[in-house]
Amino acid sequence: MSLNLKTYTEHFTNPLYLESGRILEPYDITYETYGELNVDKSNVIVICHALTGSHHCAGTYDGDKKAGWWDNLIGSAKAVDTDKYFVICTNVLGSCFGSTGPMSAQHPHQNPYRYKFPVITIKDMVKAQRILFDKLGIHSVHAIIGGSMGGMQALHFAIHYPDFASKIISLATTHATQPWAIAFNKISQEAILKDPDFKGGYYESKEIAAKGLFGMAVGRMAGHISFLSPESMQSKFGREYKSTDGLYELFGKFQIEMYLEYNGYNFTKWFDPLSYLYITKAINIYDLSRGFDSLSEALQKINTELHLISFSNDLLFRNYEMKEISDTLTAIGYKNHNYLDVQSDYGHDSFLVEVDKFEKYIEDVLNG
Repeated sequence: MSLNLKTYTEHFTNPLYLESGRILEPYDITYETYGELNVDKSNVIVICHALTGSHHCAGTYDGDKKAGWWDNLIGSAKAVDTDKYFVICTNVLGSCFGSTGPMSAQHPHQNPYRYKFPVITIKDMVKAQRILFDKLGIHSVHAIIGGSMGGMQALHFAIHYPDFASKIISLATTHATQPWAIAFNKISQEAILKDPDFKGGYYESKEIAAKGLFGMAVGRMAGHISFLSPESMQSKFGREYKSTDGLYELFGKFQIEMYLEYNGYNFTKWFDPLSYLYITKAINIYDLSRGFDSLSEALQKINTELHLISFSNDLLFRNYEMKEISDTLTAIGYKNHNYLDVQSDYGHDSFLVEVDKFEKYIEDVLNG
């Protein structure tokens, strides 16, 4: 069976009251669906995307050079089986793939928001998704799955909408973004802001898409270092040198340098710099315990089957950060949770590239 892949954009005219106290009105949410919704709407699985992801998490459209970002997990006869489940993935507020973000037209004058766009939090992203699901007549779901920033969203669903999902699986994330991760985001933010072609936020999107943004590329290179690990770099690149460069040429390159350049510069042609600033801000200020006296108090709100998956060599969100959530749940007597630390040398991006190490676990959770 095919994925039955479809993309929609839903327009909302009611005000969205944000965690900051500001209001977003009107706004759009773009989302993608896979599979068929059953009669009683009991087969829904929500997928939450990471920083530079989008609603396009699986399958291909005509003209696509590559499939959606979690295509190895989602599809016919895969761990998230679209023959059985109706999968929905939304593009978060603040992003640049259809949902309202800083380069969207601001009502009523239609100029881009740019810096007039309000700061969006992970909690706001989840609130907007919940409003979308209500509009679609989906008032409960079988499961929610997300990795990295998607894992943050999944945990927010667990705390702020405790009866919405029967099962929640959160991968490669944390309960509050720590200084190490904030530091990497700072490099990216500064590199963008100091690039003259950024023009203080008043750039033309078409120009950036055509030639990229040097500062953003440099920042993305720093980010990629945090997504990998010393071991994965060693096994993937070693000390291999570009075959056409001389060792004693000043600008001769190692393969790892070529990799960072390619990913850094290519990235800037398809991801908006203001969206990057706003979403990294949301990640930096993310803290599950905000509004509560402690993490323990926040976790007491949970009323779902919760699965926490970390990766042993994740340098961005360390595995002990996820274990702290599990240990806190155990300490408060919450038994309906499980913690799995996947042994991996790949690093943070293991949740995207080493699906074979946890797909059976996810399949068993969904079918159990």
